Amino acid sequence: MGKVIYWVHQSVDGFIEGPNGEFDWPAMGEELSAYSLGLTERAGAFLYGRKVWEMMSYYWPRAESMSDHPHDLAFAPIWRRTPKVVVSRTLTEADHDARVVGGGDLAKEITEVSEATAGDLLLTGGAGAAAALTDLGLIDEYQVIVHPVVLGGGKPVFPGNRHIDLRLVDSRGFDGRSVLLRYHRAG
Repeated sequence: MGKVIYWVHQSVDGFIEGPNGEFDWPAMGEELSAYSLGLTERAGAFLYGRKVWEMMSYYWPRAESMSDHPHDLAFAPIWRRTPKVVVSRTLTEADHDARVVGGGDLAKEITEVSEATAGDLLLTGGAGAAAALTDLGLIDEYQVIVHPVVLGGGKPVFPGNRHIDLRLVDSRGFDGRSVLLRYHRAG
């Protein structure tokens, strides 16, 4: 059984999207792109909340026709071949052979997915899904990429009034711009 890893981009002031839902500010330089691609290639499955799933399932199947960015062109085939799981209380099915969980006992469903998956489960973005999995004690590792931008508001990376004890296990800079803060749950 692999780990559940929360991989998220955030602003310096702690937001994953701006006040109007904008997510056009993360810069994927060569070093960050290489790290991200390595992380996704090792994942046994991708986890998404409903909102992130809707964005991902629209963009990645047609990325080559919408972008010429080297990261996008490298990640699109990884996305297509990797199993996907959507955490949602409202969806009952999803396209691209994705499995939907969250309509019942989420802890049991995620544990079943993890046991049946060779490799880690990589939760990308999705503050609501991350909060639900954090509340259940299911996230083993938090990989937070801090980008050099202040958004001044928006959706916080950790919504609500949660107290989460974490232990820093690694930090690393990328491209002279962004910083990875890698944490494990404390205790």
